[in-house]
Amino acid sequence: MFPVALALLLAAVGERLAFYDMDRTITVHPTYARFLLWMALRRKPLRLLLLPFSLLAAIGYVLRLVSREELKQINQKLLLGKLRVASIAKPMAAHAEHVFATNIRPGAIERIAADRAEGYRIVIATASYRLYVEAIARRLGIDDVIATDLIVSRGTVQPRIAGHNCYGPHKAEMIAAWMAEHQLDPAQCTIRCYSDHVSDIPMLDMAHEAFVTNAHMPMRIVARERGWPELEWPGALAPPPGVAQQGLTG
Repeated sequence: MFPVALALLLAAVGERLAFYDMDRTITVHPTYARFLLWMALRRKPLRLLLLPFSLLAAIGYVLRLVSREELKQINQKLLLGKLRVASIAKPMAAHAEHVFATNIRPGAIERIAADRAEGYRIVIATASYRLYVEAIARRLGIDDVIATDLIVSRGTVQPRIAGHNCYGPHKAEMIAAWMAEHQLDPAQCTIRCYSDHVSDIPMLDMAHEAFVTNAHMPMRIVARERGWPELEWPGALAPPPGVAQQGLTG
């Protein structure tokens, strides 16, 4: 009976949750295009010859002929194609090490540690692909990830998004679904959210404490209107000796 009573007590008390966007919030630079290029250089370098078609797709996106989801899938199909599930663990770990060494904001690491010390459960919520985000999260000591999923069929990762791109309102919906899956009642939880971009306003609106980090001007304007604190986490970690070279050649 004691475990049941404890579970009921924890459900009543709720949980402290800190949701972090990843690209330009935890990282200095966006990760998606860099991930595609990093992988293509090491595994399928001839696909780099297709970069002009990727540029055409980007122009189509600017002209609103291609959606954000379609653009991501097109670029993945051009630069990576399909990936065997059995062969991706090692390159994902190497890529995560490279990101940690060259593209993580020290201020984000410090804030994550501070939130954790206050009893917050840290969750990365990002539009980037779970395919590579989970390895980055593990490198940061984070177990929980809400991200864009890809279709896996017959042991192969397809260049097709499963469900929705974890972006804008869909990110907030996916956070709500994740909380329901983990039997977390939003009314009983204390929620913090961190993001740099206006697309994450639906997520920030879910928070008891919303923080705007390293933001572009449209996000700063909204933050000042709503009284959200603005945080600045400049720079990235300097690569330890040998790690940068390992990242380039691994």
